[in-house]
Amino acid sequence: MTGTSPTRQGVEHVHRTIREAILDGRLPPGTTMSQVTLADELGVSRTPLREALRMLQNEGLVHSELNRRVRVSELSISDLEQLYAIRLPLEAAALRLSLPTMTPEHLAHLEGHMAEMAHFADEQDYTRWYVPHRGFHEALIAGAGQRVRDLLAELFDHAERYRRFHMGRSFSDRTQAEHRGILDAVKAGHGNDAAAKLTEHLARSAVTVIEILEPAYEAIALNQALADISAALGKPVRVTREQGSEPARRVAQPTR
Repeated sequence: MTGTSPTRQGVEHVHRTIREAILDGRLPPGTTMSQVTLADELGVSRTPLREALRMLQNEGLVHSELNRRVRVSELSISDLEQLYAIRLPLEAAALRLSLPTMTPEHLAHLEGHMAEMAHFADEQDYTRWYVPHRGFHEALIAGAGQRVRDLLAELFDHAERYRRFHMGRSFSDRTQAEHRGILDAVKAGHGNDAAAKLTEHLARSAVTVIEILEPAYEAIALNQALADISAALGKPVRVTREQGSEPARRVAQPTR
């Protein structure tokens, strides 16, 4: 079998288009959509639309409702906690698995991502900053295997949805410093130290959003994940929130 069928191309296009609109906030949480209207707006038949919506539902981004309507999934503190309780230990382990496979060229690419992030942060261009930022995190776990990479890519997207919605499109000097600390540990070959710094970097976003939503919330699953990682690495993992440190440099939301 060669190539991709027109039907499959239509499904992938519809899935990607709706998914990106949900993740970047153009379709806010709770939005209800008619399948008929969606098909008309996207210029596709109902068949690829239904398949694309099924894929989005399996990912937890939409829910089916009566009368052939779908609703964009709400954001919840419980979902956020579960997301990070899965992501933190998996991404830390993936980094440790990948470190022995990294070549000088690989490290140079990581440095390139760092330079691009710094440049676009100075330009206040979040859209372009996001590309090397994602590339940096993907490069850290490139040697962990395709299945692990695919799962972490999905978790990355869902985490970004929460971060953007509650913290906006913003940069901070602290984020850049954390990326530098992770990369320096990687270059030194200190896998446990790099994994600890990565965990602290990721968990800070989760803790910040939790404190925005519900400061008194007891994040049992998240705390257990952090405790397990600390035990596995043989060193404490300390997490603080974004607020209370230097203010993030916010950029304007795109027009919708």
